[in-house]
Amino acid sequence: MHSDGPDDLRRRMAESFAWKTSPGTGNQYFNLYTWWRDPDIVGTVGDLLAAPFREAGPTVVIGPSASGYITGVLAATSLSVGFCPVRKDAAPSFDTDPWITVTSPPDYKDRHLELGLPKGLIRPGDRVLAVDDLIDSGGQLLALQRLVETIGATWLGASVLIDNLKEPRLRRQLNLKAVFHSRDL
Repeated sequence: MHSDGPDDLRRRMAESFAWKTSPGTGNQYFNLYTWWRDPDIVGTVGDLLAAPFREAGPTVVIGPSASGYITGVLAATSLSVGFCPVRKDAAPSFDTDPWITVTSPPDYKDRHLELGLPKGLIRPGDRVLAVDDLIDSGGQLLALQRLVETIGATWLGASVLIDNLKEPRLRRQLNLKAVFHSRDL
């Protein structure tokens, strides 16, 4: 692993970042594959995501499929806590256990997603940190916040790699922290 500090790592991440354009729609997106290929980033990005919430004492990290599974596990490892994956279009496909589900406000593709996880993975006494790669509309993280509140657990906030939020008021509502703001990339 590189001995660079967090500022050096953030600089390297910014330098290797590139917005891409979808040939079908012309929409811009970002490709995190170059970040995931770099062992220094994989070994340290969990610390960057966890740092703003370390003192709050999370007991569990949650993240939506698919990129939230990667970023969430890395942050949970940094915090030495467990991780609970939250499925999109949640349906108990492999068991008959009851699930807790919520429907999101419109996401970045203007979809209303059903998000959920098996009942009992998050408990009322938990202190929950949500982690994902990007926030754009905020719909998925708002749904995760509602999911946590429905369970009776404590929402600590959300940590993302890239803040591309369209509605700034949601930053306070979600207690959002980001490694980068999109304007910095």
